[in-house]
Amino acid sequence: MKGNEAIAEAALRAGCECFFGYPITPQTELLQYMAKKLLKSGGVFIQAESEVGAINMAYGAASCGKRVMTSSSGPGISLKQEGISYLAGAELPCVIVNIMRGGPGLGNINAAQSDYLQATKGGGHGDYKVIVLAPSSVQEAVDLTIKAFDLADKYRNPVMILGDGMLGQMMEVVEFDENYERPEVQKPWAVTGERNRPKRVTNSLYIVPEELEKHNFKLREKYKKIEENEVMVEEYMTDDAEAVFVSFGMCARIVKSAVNKLRQSGEKVGLIRPITLYPFPTKCIEKYANSNNIKFFIDVEMNLGQMLEDVKLSVAGKKDVHFYGRTGGMIPTIAEIVGYYFSLKK
Repeated sequence: MKGNEAIAEAALRAGCECFFGYPITPQTELLQYMAKKLLKSGGVFIQAESEVGAINMAYGAASCGKRVMTSSSGPGISLKQEGISYLAGAELPCVIVNIMRGGPGLGNINAAQSDYLQATKGGGHGDYKVIVLAPSSVQEAVDLTIKAFDLADKYRNPVMILGDGMLGQMMEVVEFDENYERPEVQKPWAVTGERNRPKRVTNSLYIVPEELEKHNFKLREKYKKIEENEVMVEEYMTDDAEAVFVSFGMCARIVKSAVNKLRQSGEKVGLIRPITLYPFPTKCIEKYANSNNIKFFIDVEMNLGQMLEDVKLSVAGKKDVHFYGRTGGMIPTIAEIVGYYFSLKK
């Protein structure tokens, strides 16, 4: 399946009941697939008048306790940021897909990783976090989409699937778990319109400063639990490594091929691939930073170093951290990465 369509099919199998979106390349096939399939399964599909409309429709459906998803690409996700902040503030579960393109501004429609900071640092206003999952294959996109719905319900929090144009447009063989069962999640907060009970309100407005501070402290405790329990990371050929690459998403697949090529040349290198960008695998990188075997780290991204700060904070000055990146929709090659590694060894 094409990546965009595989994500949509995974969402349907995860019990997605409502989808709201707006066309933008390179994710429009996801919206098209949902338009074809969701109504047939009894769900709600609306092509909104804008990305702003789509995210606020998602807020409304999430308030009713429905499993809801929206998707877009860079500029569209920028328009959704206010609504994402509202979702996080009101503690509403929602899955948001960002198939990244080149930027800033309108940029272009080529694959890039230019939205890392927007996704992981909270592109909207206020003290909030969005769980961010970064698949590196179409199969992993399927698996993480299903997991995203479960995590959103578990923590009452928005979850973002952060892919790129390569992932969205490429075709790979996928398998779906036919035994998946949607977890039973009670939603006593959902606005369901019943009369014979106290009223329910989903809200992110706290006029009294003391009340808003208390709410923010409550959110912080939730984020601590997420950081303790939900980190996902791949460690590849790191046991005897003397240098470690750090990369995420589709770019990490290219880096993995570079690691294999370097290994064939006798170089002891490995790869750390964050699967959760938030929560970031700080302890994993810290473990290797404390190792006497490791001489340096190389962060490789399809941007100008947006993850670099998180890598450096995890390394905490114990080892040198280098960066190699391509931007504007350009994709690093295996030869470039190998060449950069050898340039560091001179």
